[in-house]
Amino acid sequence: MSRYALQFAYDGGSFHGYQIQPNAHSVQAELEEKLSLLLGETVAITGSGRTDTGVHAAHQIAHFDTSVSIDDNLIYRLNRMLSPALTAQAIYTVADDFHARFDATSRTYEYRITRHKDPFLRDFAYWYEADLDLKAMNEAAQLLLSHTDFQCFSKVKTEVNTFECTIMRAFWEEQGDHLVFTIEGNRFLRGMVRAVVGTLMEIGMGKWTAADLQRILASKSRQEAGRAVPAHGLHLVKVTYPEASFGARCS
Repeated sequence: MSRYALQFAYDGGSFHGYQIQPNAHSVQAELEEKLSLLLGETVAITGSGRTDTGVHAAHQIAHFDTSVSIDDNLIYRLNRMLSPALTAQAIYTVADDFHARFDATSRTYEYRITRHKDPFLRDFAYWYEADLDLKAMNEAAQLLLSHTDFQCFSKVKTEVNTFECTIMRAFWEEQGDHLVFTIEGNRFLRGMVRAVVGTLMEIGMGKWTAADLQRILASKSRQEAGRAVPAHGLHLVKVTYPEASFGARCS
């Protein structure tokens, strides 16, 4: 058996999240089904992490094991079988002990807000026209870098061993008519990024201040934080691994 890393992207609006679940169409289920058909043996994939229903991914990684030799035509054949909302981008050789989830050093998300109604962005950006104080939101976002306990931003009904996360970057920027929030961390709790964005937007509206964010973080209570913004504005844009994690591209 050899281990490979699959790089792929998907429109989250077409799936009930990444992870397999009963009676629902998921990214993991579709990839496993099509890879198993192509390779002629049962294939199970392990992703770098899961995304919720409606959340998109421009760069996602999963590993899988197979006894079948991978040729340079597999990506082409796989993409012909996958639904239009899911694209296989590349397959790489990796070490037998490579782990897509545990070897990842960081994940980077972007949350995209459009200031004008746009039918071509309705599934990929949150339409919000009211003014937001970008400076205040950026000043508050920097507080996230000095904290590690983010229980206040975690979904209440979730099974995790720790609420500890390390945030490396968190900032807002204007991109034309869009506002984009970028956040990079070693890991994220379920629903965390959307709750962070909702809380920072409250600060941008002038309802809260950076001091309120400090209070919310100290409270460790999800009820104290802002609402979770809609899922369709959230994009996983990069999963980072140590250098030399990936070998040759084989398809």
